[in-house]
Amino acid sequence: MRRLLALTLSLLLMSLSACALFPNRDPLNINVVGFEPLQSQNMEVRFAVKIRVQNPNETAINYNGVALDLEVNGQPLASGVSDQSGTIARFSETVLTVPVSVSAFSVLRQTLGLSQTQTLNNLPYLLRGKLAGGLFGTMRFVDSGKLSLPTSTTGTW
Repeated sequence: MRRLLALTLSLLLMSLSACALFPNRDPLNINVVGFEPLQSQNMEVRFAVKIRVQNPNETAINYNGVALDLEVNGQPLASGVSDQSGTIARFSETVLTVPVSVSAFSVLRQTLGLSQTQTLNNLPYLLRGKLAGGLFGTMRFVDSGKLSLPTSTTGTW
């Protein structure tokens, strides 16, 4: 019985000390830098979200996939994935482009939500995502802020 307890305790201590071997990384800095329209199909709207990813760490980050979820005004709006891969060098930045889809139901939900607000200015958005990097290399990120939608004008563009 003592042997089993000693073995269990030593395995527990070894597994806890193994966690110290993983590098302690600072979180990524993510900023939405643009949206570009893409060709849509049927009742779906598609666009490309451009995000600037900054790596404030002393080691490079290798990634092999990107996933995004976008909420506007507290409601889910769009989601997308990309199988792009690459490396973000230490103390460096890059711009990633991820295609996202907006379903007709999301558009309807947003339209109903916007009809209850007085203005299209300062709508809160929340962007959640991850850079896939294998078993222990996946890095999750969150960006939030306010966006203002253009109001309709009666003049020319």
